[in-house]
Amino acid sequence: MTYSHVVEEDFVGLENDVKELVGHLVNEGTDNYQTVCICGMGGLGKTTLAQKVYNHNDAKCHFDYLVWACISQQPQKQDVLQGILIKLLPKKEEEEIRRMRDEELTRQLHQVQLDKRCLIILEIWEQGDWDILKFAFPIGESTRSKILLTTRNKQLASYVNPRGFLHEPRLLNDGEAWELLQKKAFRRAHGSSDNRPDKKIEELGIKMVRHCEGLPLAVVVLGGILVTKHTEEEWEKVHRNINSHISKGTSVGHEDGGVSQVLALSYDDLPYQLKRCFLYLGSFPEDSGIELEKLYELWIAEDLILSSDTEGEDTMMDVAERYLSELANRYMVHLGVESMGSRFESFKYCRLHDMMRELSKSRSKEEIFFNVIDSEKISSSSSSSNRRRSIMDHGDWLSTQYYLLSLLLFGGYDWRPWIINSWHWKDLKVSRVVHLEVRGLRKLPKAIGKLIHLRYLSLKGCEGLKSLPSSIGNLRCLQTLDLRDNYRMRIPNVLWKTKSLTQLYLCESASWRKTKGKKMRLSGLGKLEILENFDSSRCDVKEILGNSKHVLLVTTWWRPTSSIIVVSYLQHISWLFEAIEGVGMVCSEEGFPQLKFLRLCYLSKLEEWWVDEVAMPNLF
Repeated sequence: MTYSHVVEEDFVGLENDVKELVGHLVNEGTDNYQTVCICGMGGLGKTTLAQKVYNHNDAKCHFDYLVWACISQQPQKQDVLQGILIKLLPKKEEEEIRRMRDEELTRQLHQVQLDKRCLIILEIWEQGDWDILKFAFPIGESTRSKILLTTRNKQLASYVNPRGFLHEPRLLNDGEAWELLQKKAFRRAHGSSDNRPDKKIEELGIKMVRHCEGLPLAVVVLGGILVTKHTEEEWEKVHRNINSHISKGTSVGHEDGGVSQVLALSYDDLPYQLKRCFLYLGSFPEDSGIELEKLYELWIAEDLILSSDTEGEDTMMDVAERYLSELANRYMVHLGVESMGSRFESFKYCRLHDMMRELSKSRSKEEIFFNVIDSEKISSSSSSSNRRRSIMDHGDWLSTQYYLLSLLLFGGYDWRPWIINSWHWKDLKVSRVVHLEVRGLRKLPKAIGKLIHLRYLSLKGCEGLKSLPSSIGNLRCLQTLDLRDNYRMRIPNVLWKTKSLTQLYLCESASWRKTKGKKMRLSGLGKLEILENFDSSRCDVKEILGNSKHVLLVTTWWRPTSSIIVVSYLQHISWLFEAIEGVGMVCSEEGFPQLKFLRLCYLSKLEEWWVDEVAMPNLF
């Protein structure tokens, strides 16, 4: 429950936001907004902003009535409508309003907003909550009343009113976060915020606010912890355990507890399938950019994507993308954009705020879903019943670990390759996911072929790996094989046996070679959706492009002599990326009937290349 009269006195960095929001609300010109929505993750300061707007003099002077309504996660329609109407109709007897039925309450509330100039502030969670209230609000009608919404769900803003104004508060920068921490940690301790800390305490404070990553609630909680700490030693102790302190600490003057308790409300509100996907994100290293393509493939391999959520011709990758969009709309994950030329951008990676990652890790441990292990914790965790592991550092304890569903190794050069060779691979017989990020790895044991349930195998970046064992052909359930960023690798001619492959990322063209002078056989891979680093000089183009109706992305490294051959096999290709050595691509008269995007580039220093766009009428 939040209240309109509780106004945060230590307000930093968002003054212009208040001015902008009030301006939109009091504006009655032709371009005015009937609804204004403040959206953002928990702890970002949405309620604080709304309280500042509610108590702003310009708002009080402009509106006849101002009402604050906090909609709980299990709202009772009658209670909500009665509470708002009692504040809007002060002359009406409260007892009379209490006796009204839903229909009369809805009609009266709707009418008063047409007759008077009202500002109603709603803190709301879900679209379903709005559905039970919407007929009481004159959205789209001629009225001088306004609605200010605060929510953690971005989709709700456009659902309430597609023509409303959307405001997303930003995170604090380091300077603003340090200013806020000083206000919280020193004003009450020393009676004045003018008392500056000594240099060492200031250095520790600046380091600690960086762990808050600009989240105002995290800074406030940290200030509440430090307000009773007056010595350098005490600040140093908090600094050593910063994440634990912020997650569990209680802020001064607040009853909502630590940051984790506030953020947990967003987690608890997720549908079951999204909860599992969110927990999986905590298995990746701190501050890492998570490749979306990789993430989707892992989700699919782990059975986190429900096939029942497919629509029409959707692939499972499409459903995974929708899941992530939903998490992003709820501000539980941040999406990163990568430019693909001047005309095209796409989301390529995502990351978790540190506090969200702590929430994900703690909930994963509670629900025995995933265990993230650092080197200093390896020995104490070896007996855990958790069947999914994410390893951030090296350790030989895995040689005694059996029945793991998932194994993700991060750390690059920190891993000692001989440890991997010592594992009992044949005992990892139920594993579905193996992700090895080991740059010094020279050899992959033949026993990997015994992981017959394996769906995802990533060896991306294992630069020292010179060959794959032929036993990899035994992995009949394998859906994703990632061999990118490897050099001088020999790939056995057995991939055609892995009939379940949907994503195949080969080494770069110069990095892998034909077996005994023969082209690699890829026939029979009828489920393939993504093929990267395809080389027509090493694989038969007819086998993959002529027979598959599902390929969505082909990244090729063709030679000039073969680029003209491929055009007749593009009947079902949706995306084509081509890098041509020294020559542009000449297109046939048939064009590309289903092609959605084409990117051509040259690898040599030619001054120009060209494409006959007339032959591609449906391209853009």
